[in-house]
Amino acid sequence: MINIPDENKKRVVVAGCGFAGLTLARRLKKSGMQVVVVDKHNYHQFPPLFYQVASAGLEASSILFPIRKIFQDYRDFHIRKAEVVKVEADGNRLITTSGEISYDYLVLAMGATNSYFGSREMEENSNGMKTIAEVLDLRNSLLMNFENAVTAVSDEEKEKLLNIVIIGGGPSGVEIAGALSEMNRYVIPKDYPELKETPARIHLVEASPRLLGVMSEKSSAEAKKFLERTGVRVRLDTKVTGCANDTVHLSDGTSIPASMIIWTAGIKGNHVDGLPGDVITRNGRIRTDRYNRVEGCRNIFALGDIAMMAEDKYPNGHPQVAQVAIQQAVLLAANLKRETNGKPLKEFTYRDLGTMATVGRNLAVVELPWVQFHGIFAWFVWMFVHLMSIVGVRNRLVIFMNWAWKYLTYDQSTRLILRPKGCN
Repeated sequence: MINIPDENKKRVVVAGCGFAGLTLARRLKKSGMQVVVVDKHNYHQFPPLFYQVASAGLEASSILFPIRKIFQDYRDFHIRKAEVVKVEADGNRLITTSGEISYDYLVLAMGATNSYFGSREMEENSNGMKTIAEVLDLRNSLLMNFENAVTAVSDEEKEKLLNIVIIGGGPSGVEIAGALSEMNRYVIPKDYPELKETPARIHLVEASPRLLGVMSEKSSAEAKKFLERTGVRVRLDTKVTGCANDTVHLSDGTSIPASMIIWTAGIKGNHVDGLPGDVITRNGRIRTDRYNRVEGCRNIFALGDIAMMAEDKYPNGHPQVAQVAIQQAVLLAANLKRETNGKPLKEFTYRDLGTMATVGRNLAVVELPWVQFHGIFAWFVWMFVHLMSIVGVRNRLVIFMNWAWKYLTYDQSTRLILRPKGCN
């Protein structure tokens, strides 16, 4: 049993401190309930800017914030660094790697991980972008490929080292493609003059007929035009059929030799043992009712990427984006307060506030409920929204200074290869 003071209050255990878990916990401040936040990391991270860390545009510390610092002034809050092992619903216990925690209400908000659709080849040979550890490994591998390309003994080896294949044309794939194309144009020729005549070739492969499937056809077309203008080779209606020996095989019969393969094509909910089997969907999400309560469970809730809630407009569940997680968390916090006060709960209805993606310097696409726009103004809107969403004044200032420096100098400032001893 994890030692937590018994304060004779309703205890809410929040498993996961991403957008959903963090928002919920903050909203329960001064609620009169005891809150226990459980996360396998001791920091909150900001995934929308993972691609900038991967492309050496930001340092990882800029988008990480210590969980204990966030809650250091909150009363009746307890932080436990542990990984969820199992839920014991009958006994109201959460089993973790550090022991078990009893709860009155349990909120599962552990987010999602990469889904390779059953392809072991892709899982073993590609780099994901779902955790900060994966992103840092991607950055290190990318920079190491450039270093090795300088000393390559054959044109074939150099080509393989300089080919970058991005699989998945959603927002993450489009954004990392745009960032790498900028790096390719403005940074690599200066850092690696030997590669000036043979720059990296960036391939973006998407199985559907267009990029950014969650956005309008106009925005998709604009994103494709922006990327191709910056040198990205976009392949639509093309599936990856295999990957072996540093070669990506495509459904059109062609192959791309590449030492760098980036996977952004799919995600699945992080697995939780102990829940009824029929509430887990094929892609690992947990079925909930309109109050985010797990089906068949009285006091267990699921939020964000891991939750599968159907409503009229979203019969197959909401998009796995930050706004859904945040809005669900806000309502659940209010509903928990209502329940403890004997008041009826309110159903969740997602309010789509818009979608945006950046393609590169001065290039972005933004869709708000009442207007769509593209180009440099969209890019500034994208930057402002993401900057204001970052936790901590210091982090916002550091990111703003990095962006300003990059904009004025066409340079990135964190091109360091940092690996444990024994790794090349």
